[in-house]
Amino acid sequence: MGRRLRIGLTGGIASGKSTVAQRFVELGVPVIDADAAARAVVAPGKPGLAAVSERFGSRVLAANGELDRRALRDLVFKDPGSRRDLEAILHPLIRAEMEQSAELAVGPYIVMAIPLLVEGDSHERVDRVLVVDVDEAVQLHRVMARDGCTLEQARAILVSQASRAARLAVADDVLPNTGTVTDLRQAVDHLHERYLRLAEAQRPGA
Repeated sequence: MGRRLRIGLTGGIASGKSTVAQRFVELGVPVIDADAAARAVVAPGKPGLAAVSERFGSRVLAANGELDRRALRDLVFKDPGSRRDLEAILHPLIRAEMEQSAELAVGPYIVMAIPLLVEGDSHERVDRVLVVDVDEAVQLHRVMARDGCTLEQARAILVSQASRAARLAVADDVLPNTGTVTDLRQAVDHLHERYLRLAEAQRPGA
């Protein structure tokens, strides 16, 4: 394979993905973030924003012309058809944005942080899948504490994502987030050493 090793980082909401991604950045590994790409493709003046506003109307635009994320989220969360329409518009743009960033990134290997990696079959775009795993009861507690939502709302978010079992089924590597932040960061350090060896073995002529 000519390209560099790609690690797909995923996990359910409030699993600790951001902590893991930040540690990879500190270790000098480029992290290509799907959420950042999703924001970039709907920035003012971008075709993504024009396509979204054409499909959903001015109700998803803020007064300054930017995307009103909360209004859009509320709209598609209640309507599976609208969500599919939105995904059809944005997913190809997000994928292209991430591919461009990956081509320009400099580092021993690349981490592709994709929260919905399992749901969108994005694991085909990476060489290994790294899942940050946490008990669903812990997820619910963290979501309620972080977002100030009810248990019912937190459960609805979890149900809208792939199940814990589905993520673990496609995982090549699992980071259990059952201890402290320090424990999690140290686990990333150990994985980093392993990924460096894998990346070296994958290089042409290695």
